[in-house]
Amino acid sequence: MKHYLILTALLVLAAGVRLYRINAPLADWHSWRQADTAAVTRRYVQEGIDLLRPRYDDLSSIPSGRDNPQGYRMVEFPFVNALTAWLYGLFSPPLEIHVFSRLVSIMFSLGSLVFLYLLIHRLSDSLTATLAAVTFTLLPYNIYFSRTILPEVPLVFFSLGMLYFSVRNQILLATIFAALALLLKPYALFLFLPVAYWAFRHRRYTYLLLLLAVIPLLLWRFWIQQFPEGIPAFTWLLNGNGIRFKGAWFRWLFADRLGRLILGYFGLIPFGLGMLVKPEAKAGWFYHFWLLGILAYLAVFATGNVQHDYYQIIAIPIISIFVAQGLAFLLKPPAEFSKLICNLAFIICNLFILAFGWYHVRDYFNINHPEIVAAGQAADKLLPPDAKVIAPYQGDTAFLYQTNRRGWPIGGDINTKINLGATHYVTTTFDDEAKTLVRQYQIIKQTNSFIIIDLTGQ
Repeated sequence: MKHYLILTALLVLAAGVRLYRINAPLADWHSWRQADTAAVTRRYVQEGIDLLRPRYDDLSSIPSGRDNPQGYRMVEFPFVNALTAWLYGLFSPPLEIHVFSRLVSIMFSLGSLVFLYLLIHRLSDSLTATLAAVTFTLLPYNIYFSRTILPEVPLVFFSLGMLYFSVRNQILLATIFAALALLLKPYALFLFLPVAYWAFRHRRYTYLLLLLAVIPLLLWRFWIQQFPEGIPAFTWLLNGNGIRFKGAWFRWLFADRLGRLILGYFGLIPFGLGMLVKPEAKAGWFYHFWLLGILAYLAVFATGNVQHDYYQIIAIPIISIFVAQGLAFLLKPPAEFSKLICNLAFIICNLFILAFGWYHVRDYFNINHPEIVAAGQAADKLLPPDAKVIAPYQGDTAFLYQTNRRGWPIGGDINTKINLGATHYVTTTFDDEAKTLVRQYQIIKQTNSFIIIDLTGQ
């Protein structure tokens, strides 16, 4: 009963902190990637669910190098988008779709918390499980990203489910969760490493069934080859800029992301201690093989991890575990250590993890360009539903998403875009292109912060 009370309290706390600014417009940190994901869900709500042909707002050639007139979005298999759209239609909440999508992400994060607690409680002890769950709950980095509309959030849930059911030797459930994780992101394969260790250690060859989890991913990848215009370029994520194992790679991923952004500097102390603690008999080297899988992921997807700080979301559970082991050491040190100093270090580390972590993450919640939200809302009210919009924002689809229309997130070559179906131009930048179009076409609405132009007539 005690464990259920602890877990319930953590779930309430986790849900509470993740509701911070839940109603904010979708124009915060990484709104580009979030908008692309949310747009698929919105299209499902508006046009019906088609799992095999997901579409979004961007019709440009920016992601794939090819014009995409149908707006295909062929990345992760969109079962989470479909689930969100189905739930949205079922409950018809008085919420914007992106707000409801954030709530779905929070639910996945809470599920991740449950799996993490149960897994560590099974492999370690109640104290380590509680400390890891608290760390997962309160890391400011994880608070922000657990409420984002990114496939990495449900990826963590299904990956942890795979690990938990593997440890429990429930291979069918482990295979299902592994398949769903891989359909979201193929790099869930890196988490097969601790599963392989556990199988070898316990000589459970039934774990070979987990290889079946790769089949749905292969089928999906084979299917989307029919829509090359909807497949974003991805090979550059591996080592497109040649940064792997260079000084900048170590600096960005370990000093900046792990040390500063995720652990707020002081979290490195318990994290380091946690890695040095002698493995418990039951867990063995399971956690270390898990960490090794994450390190392999950081190395293989070197450029992607350096350029995108949300790529490290998948690492938060194992980081939380090693931090928890270090904190448990400080809380109950061996006899040869000063209990007073270790306990003081426990308190100081926790306070500074939260303080410095929040200091570096708090601006992620901000809307730095509210003008795109105002312009998008005006366009959504004034333009016909079938309008195709040019919303220049340096290729960032966050502005286009605000208009609730399909179109192009970049200007230039206006006549070509008109021939492709562009009907309106919405901008917050009064540059030479906007001034030229103002002279040539009718203005629908103009304010100090934006202009909406009709491109259908001179």
